[in-house]
Amino acid sequence: MTRTVSIHSYRGGTGKSNLVANLAAALARAGQRVGVVDTDIQSPGIHVLFGLAPDQIGRTLNDFLWGNCEMLAATYDRTAVLGSCTGSVHLVPSSIKAGDIARIVKHGFDVALLNDGFQQLSRALDLDFLLVDTHPGVNEETLLSIAVSDTLLLIVRPDRQDFQGTAVTVDLARQLDVQDANIVLNKVLPGMDRAILSARAEEAFGIPVLAILPLCEGLLSLGSESIFGLSSPDDPYAVAVSAMAARLLR
Repeated sequence: MTRTVSIHSYRGGTGKSNLVANLAAALARAGQRVGVVDTDIQSPGIHVLFGLAPDQIGRTLNDFLWGNCEMLAATYDRTAVLGSCTGSVHLVPSSIKAGDIARIVKHGFDVALLNDGFQQLSRALDLDFLLVDTHPGVNEETLLSIAVSDTLLLIVRPDRQDFQGTAVTVDLARQLDVQDANIVLNKVLPGMDRAILSARAEEAFGIPVLAILPLCEGLLSLGSESIFGLSSPDDPYAVAVSAMAARLLR
């Protein structure tokens, strides 16, 4: 049975895609078969972290949504970039072509097809986890991704705007009857009291804090060249993400 995990943030710049990539790698290295779908169709980018160059991308999620192919035809096995690994990672990127993005923005797509694609991919690849990298904010595809999730991870920075916006998303998740919603506090500065920050978040949102991830200069310096946890597994950020993966496995 595939566990669908949507990773969402109310605002951009929270480190969501880096977290998705590092979490996928940690789960795969723990022996899991992991699918990753980039539903941030208006500003895709997670393919960069998995070393998938533009000239390597043929079919994309866009093609599936427009009825041009099955979801599996838009899926790329990226396990090789993880090095020694007992699991696997399979990525469905969104198109980075300006014309395709403009078409989505102007005409949209049948959002219900997303869920069909998730199920197709999960069955075809016998996935243990399906990670959905959502578009920031609230729109139709985000609501669907949240609604079909077994687990929702809401990425929040210790920032007043993030807190207020995330509260809206938490309310929507309750209305959509999401049973397992969690907060992930990201980009936490070294001097911040983590116990106080965690208590503040749980009081504000009424859901548990799954993880607290430190602001990571090494991750910023890497500039999305690759998946940070693979080259720096002992960094506090990578250790915290691995602990997240272990909690999801439990």
